[in-house]
Amino acid sequence: MTAPIALEGVHKSFGPKDVLRGLDADIPAGEIFAIVGPSGVGKTTTLRLLDLLLPLDQGRILFGGRPCAAGSPEALEHRRRMAMVMQNPTVFRATAFENVAYGLWIRGVPEAEIHGRVFAALDFVGLLDAAKEKADHLSGGEQQRIAFARAAVLGPEVLLLDEFTANLDPANVRLLEGAALRFRKETGCTVVIVTHNLFQAKRLANRVAFLLDGRFVEIAPAAEFFETPSRPETRAFLTGEMAY
Repeated sequence: MTAPIALEGVHKSFGPKDVLRGLDADIPAGEIFAIVGPSGVGKTTTLRLLDLLLPLDQGRILFGGRPCAAGSPEALEHRRRMAMVMQNPTVFRATAFENVAYGLWIRGVPEAEIHGRVFAALDFVGLLDAAKEKADHLSGGEQQRIAFARAAVLGPEVLLLDEFTANLDPANVRLLEGAALRFRKETGCTVVIVTHNLFQAKRLANRVAFLLDGRFVEIAPAAEFFETPSRPETRAFLTGEMAY
């Protein structure tokens, strides 16, 4: 089981624009935590801060009760325990096998172990038969499944999913959502997902956080969040009264 994550007073600006202004949240180990909100409110920025890709302006992020910041001596160790799947998959001009194996190669994992883990990861996303095919020749949905396998094969303790099924057909959405649920169940990893798809958040998440004006306006169990939200801003967002 992974360690819990905490965000305490997180601030992040880009030039004169304050994107996050005091973000606070506790994410228990093994939870699927969904972040929803209008476009441009800082959802992806939050994931990039969690992945230690961006420095904080103020506040801190704790993993297992210990703070860690981008660029710190321990950041690389923490980053190797995390993986992110982005909205638009990037694949190398190589086979599906080589794409999924890349992270293991650079970590110096023995070749025999790599073969077993990569084939298992490809099978996990239903692409075992595509192992020898060029990844850039696969469909967009298949490339996103390759991206998921490339993250999963590393055995991350924290899996970050940024709109990981956006613009995909229903079959690939179903496959990837199933893979996320199964991966969390089998590994106990913590999953943080950013999504515009409210139905997806309802299907996958244990808890849902509504990000607005640089803060989490409401964090609640998924059923409570969607059925009986406590904040008027959340109700407006869910009913479509708030444009996004």
